[in-house]
Amino acid sequence: MLVRALKGGKNTKIVTLSGKKITKMPSSLDKLPGLKTLNLQNNRISKVCSEISTLTQLTVLNLGNNLLEEIPEEMKYLTSLKKLHLFGNKICKFASGACDGLQNLILLNLNNNELAWIPQEISRLKNLKYLSINHNQLASIPKELCFLKNLFELHLNYNQLICIPEEIKFLKELQKLLLVRNNIEVLPKFQNLKLREFYCEGNPLFLKEPVTAVQQDDVWSLQEITSRFIMNELSEKNPFVMQAITWHPLVKNIMSQRRKCAICGKYFLTIWLECVEFVPPSKKWKISRNLQLVPLQILICSYTCFNQRGPNLFGIAQV
Repeated sequence: MLVRALKGGKNTKIVTLSGKKITKMPSSLDKLPGLKTLNLQNNRISKVCSEISTLTQLTVLNLGNNLLEEIPEEMKYLTSLKKLHLFGNKICKFASGACDGLQNLILLNLNNNELAWIPQEISRLKNLKYLSINHNQLASIPKELCFLKNLFELHLNYNQLICIPEEIKFLKELQKLLLVRNNIEVLPKFQNLKLREFYCEGNPLFLKEPVTAVQQDDVWSLQEITSRFIMNELSEKNPFVMQAITWHPLVKNIMSQRRKCAICGKYFLTIWLECVEFVPPSKKWKISRNLQLVPLQILICSYTCFNQRGPNLFGIAQV
């Protein structure tokens, strides 16, 4: 494959050498200045060769499932790079200057590595939209990460995070935030975000702080309480209530707008907080241990759960 690619010279656009058990990157890459895609995943590469700095037109680089221990400085020369896959390595640090030239990077996949920290220089990835750092050892994330104004998805599942910086409110374009299986006890306010999906089960915050309604005075109105009592009596065919309601057409009209909980079958008028349902993921969802930029198999709570035994907060509703 490489021989054919070298024959093509500057006209070669794609090189795929995945699963070849190679231990070093080909030093002849500098003879392929027009290369757009380089796939070297599933090998035994422990170091990036210096010749990679000549691939200034490269847009996709896949070094997943190798033996890299750092994100090398040579990455800064890949000024056209848009997608960088480094999942499944042993990466524990960013080399100084590694982020400097990656101004066009859109996707960075660092899943299944050994990162315990992220440098402040992450903020230099101005066009980054998808950042996935699942299954690492992060105890915190720098506030500079929250200045990536184009970030659309942020995946931080299975780390050791204890908090999320307040500056996350600056991620105006963020629509998916995944924080599953961390040690987060308190969440910052998300009112200013455009989140459409938010997952954070497996954190201790729900055991310590119940979720409260935004408008607490509207949760249990007198009308709701009274309506539920009447509806329950009607469902049990209480003869007194059934006769009395015929004398009050206005009340009867209000009762006609009742709704029924799909879980327990009880009636309510405007709001229901008692039941919780965990919805299994669609069979069409694809799960990848390497690239988890699609929804994970997460149990989504459809309602805030308050049953007769008290708070039972096992999940959070999809935003």
